[in-house]
Amino acid sequence: MIKVISASDRHHASHGWLDSYFLFSFSDYYDMNNVQWGPLRVFNDDYIKANSGFPEHPHSEMEIVTIVLEGEVTHKDSLGNDTVIRAGEVQRMTTGTGVSHSEHNHSDKDLHLYQLWFFPNKKGLTPSYEQKAVDFTEEKNELVPLVTGQKVLEDVVYINSNSTIYYANLKEGKEIDFKTFPIRKGLIYVTTGELFVNGIQVQKNDQVRSADVDALRIKATADSTFILIDLPGVEANY
Repeated sequence: MIKVISASDRHHASHGWLDSYFLFSFSDYYDMNNVQWGPLRVFNDDYIKANSGFPEHPHSEMEIVTIVLEGEVTHKDSLGNDTVIRAGEVQRMTTGTGVSHSEHNHSDKDLHLYQLWFFPNKKGLTPSYEQKAVDFTEEKNELVPLVTGQKVLEDVVYINSNSTIYYANLKEGKEIDFKTFPIRKGLIYVTTGELFVNGIQVQKNDQVRSADVDALRIKATADSTFILIDLPGVEANY
């Protein structure tokens, strides 16, 4: 099964200082048929204005991943972390039994980031934090793993979920054949450019959700960047 969801079908929330595009039900947007995909519960495409941000707020029982595409975000949390996450860097926060944090764009430039929430493998985890520069913005014409639950991969951020987030920067005409299993699910979100996924055309900010397939064949018909997420097929929740 290959399902394409167009950019115009994302839910858009505008707050002046924040423009957010929700791929799944979030905040005041709820669609019982669009709550999660495997353990992936939230995928927000956020644009945050200069000198603004989110005040301190709590989280629990989620693996929260932040991928910074442009600009930088200052993160402070109740674990004592006080860091700046810059473009090309990835952060994971295991909220587990409970943590509070704030996120601010203290710079004079706008910030563009993706934030994703996953249900963890189990409840009651000790809160923790990890941040790493992965240099995923470089043109490599391959899938670069950013975040994974697979301990065999190196130079990645680890997550308490049997999921892997990849980023790709493909030149026009380049192709990737991603092997998977019918019991797995996949999600592709196009950051820039235009792709064909298993023969189906997708463009900037479109998404592809896959299930019951053994491969995702991706061809860039323009210079393109995108996220690919490999997920368990089980709809994890609590």
